[in-house]
Amino acid sequence: MQHFTIGKLPLPSIRQAYLLVFIACLSAVLIAVFYFQKTLFLQPCPLCVTQRFFMIAVGAMALIAFFHKTWHKTYALLGFVVAIAGACVSARHVWIQHLPEELVPACGPGLSYMFETMPFLEALKVLLQGDGDCADVAWSLLGISIPGWTFVTFSSFAGVYCWQFFRTSHDKQAPAASEPPPSMNEGMI
Repeated sequence: MQHFTIGKLPLPSIRQAYLLVFIACLSAVLIAVFYFQKTLFLQPCPLCVTQRFFMIAVGAMALIAFFHKTWHKTYALLGFVVAIAGACVSARHVWIQHLPEELVPACGPGLSYMFETMPFLEALKVLLQGDGDCADVAWSLLGISIPGWTFVTFSSFAGVYCWQFFRTSHDKQAPAASEPPPSMNEGMI
């Protein structure tokens, strides 16, 4: 059996990869809430809230796949679709941030007001379209805004889910060093 490695490090097993995706998603949401929202006092715009929803969905899919040992290809495919949907929302957000000022959509009502006064599907449509608040770049790292980094993250998760889909159950972690190698005399009479 062939074991895949990166240098001398073995790749994570299928279940370990799902657990890593879940931990990364949980970390991203916690950073968004506790650092950006609670420490820097940045209020999330409608597209930011939508991206958080998709980040939670990607993580939830990974957690379910981690605990449910069968159907890993089904979970990989569903996770890939959710990650691509999140990447599309992030890409739209980046696009709105790069629009000329005269083309930026007008600021809309707050999220709670929208869901209290509008029919659900109409509020959801407005939420996904974004508004003028979505054009503000309040924070950036290396010249990339929060939605840009979110796009990179969703694209990475889509890549991991694609990799998970094409992996076989034989692509397991290499045996531990404490296990003795098979003997040459095994199976001989």
